[in-house]
Amino acid sequence: MELELRGITKRFPGVLANDSVDLTVRQGEILGLLGENGAGKTTLMNILYGLYSATEGEILVDGQPQQFSGPGDAIAAGIGMVHQHFMLVPVFTVTENVVLGVEPTLAGGVLDLKQARGDVERISAQYGLEVPPDAYIEDLPVGTQQRVEIIKVLFRDARFLIFDEPTAVLTPQEVEDFFGIVRKLKDDGKGIVFITHKLGEVLGIADRINVLRRGKIVGEAIPGEVSESQLAEMMVGRPVDLVVAKTAAQPKEPVLTVDDLVVADDFGNPVIHDVSFEVRAGEIVGVAGVQGNGQSELVEALTGLSQVVSGHITILGQDVSKATPREIHDIGVAHVPEDRQRSGLVLPFTITENMVLDSYHEDPYSRGIAMDWDATAKMAATLVEQYDVRTPSIDVPVSNLSGGNQQKVIVAREFGHDVKLVVASQPTRGLDVGSIEYIHERIVQERDEGAAILIVSTELDEILALSDRILVMYRGRIVAEVKPEETTPTDLGLYMAGGTPS
Repeated sequence: MELELRGITKRFPGVLANDSVDLTVRQGEILGLLGENGAGKTTLMNILYGLYSATEGEILVDGQPQQFSGPGDAIAAGIGMVHQHFMLVPVFTVTENVVLGVEPTLAGGVLDLKQARGDVERISAQYGLEVPPDAYIEDLPVGTQQRVEIIKVLFRDARFLIFDEPTAVLTPQEVEDFFGIVRKLKDDGKGIVFITHKLGEVLGIADRINVLRRGKIVGEAIPGEVSESQLAEMMVGRPVDLVVAKTAAQPKEPVLTVDDLVVADDFGNPVIHDVSFEVRAGEIVGVAGVQGNGQSELVEALTGLSQVVSGHITILGQDVSKATPREIHDIGVAHVPEDRQRSGLVLPFTITENMVLDSYHEDPYSRGIAMDWDATAKMAATLVEQYDVRTPSIDVPVSNLSGGNQQKVIVAREFGHDVKLVVASQPTRGLDVGSIEYIHERIVQERDEGAAILIVSTELDEILALSDRILVMYRGRIVAEVKPEETTPTDLGLYMAGGTPS
């Protein structure tokens, strides 16, 4: 039993997204599909799932040619897809989301909720997915929402599963749990396409690896027979430095000072408890922690997006505890938010418009009551080229870009002006090795030019590689401060779980 793509080509206006791609995945194996941002991975899988029609080529399931006019046809052929950005209804329960569109019913068309719950519980138990069937999606952490997406696919009897950047929003602990689930699916005879740009992950989970670059398959590899650096060069087309190159920090005066900070959630419950620290000019301070331990609320407080209950935030000697986001931006603060689609971009807007979301009122982009679109377009074109944003035009909606290219737009916009303090949450989430290399270089460059940098990341390798000092958060408090050269990922993991190294 196998799934095969033959000669798949997809053309968009001005873009050749896929160029005569051949790909095969068999039941009971995991095929890693590796490629940089804009390489055509997601487009290829959208064709396989019936969301796009190929310009040329064919899809075969068990040797039989298929014609997919939509996802329903792909599902009927035994193909399921877990998208990078989940397709769930937040106000529906787990069970309601799983059966949506294929609901089991009683006489009169009434939803058979008992059967639906039973099916969810059965699939959950069979694959170790562990989800509460009656919980609302909006109340679940990201890792559990992903499990719901997997159950949705299995409920529809998928034999082949496509995972599109499945670990992009997961913590290290959730990644390990997810890998266990994927291996169970493989052992049950499922054929799996695992799309990623993370070299270590694809080497750890895949049976075979296909590398896609600029729409073409440029190589196939077997884990154990290839190194990360070889895969990186195959992806990008040039040697990639996988180690962050930086000299020792030369910290100067404090730029950001936080004193006894208390922040509450929307219900008035404290989520940040008496947090104090400082970030100096010329240093990078990393914040490590399992997602949900106050890092998001800390970033929102520092950037004016949430109210401070008590304590003080000072930037360049100015108390900004009650300041607006614009006032904080005008001081020279760059903010890279953790959720690019909800907080970083206006998806229907063009790339050009998104590049000036926080500076449209400033010279040279503003003419009082009108925009200078020539100056704006010139700036956008420069940043698109500088940050290698893969797009046919700066005038396309940013929603048309891949997730990684959307992230590049945000980083380009925020780093594209005079920066005194960088507050970056998950700055390289969804980026390929070449883009990560470039952004890490830019972060270090900003530090060396005198900016203060605060990085929040769930990627411990990134925290250890970039940081001059590391703060660890647990349940809304800073529980440790360490130097990267004096700690290990294991020690950080213990702090992140509320323990201490022995």
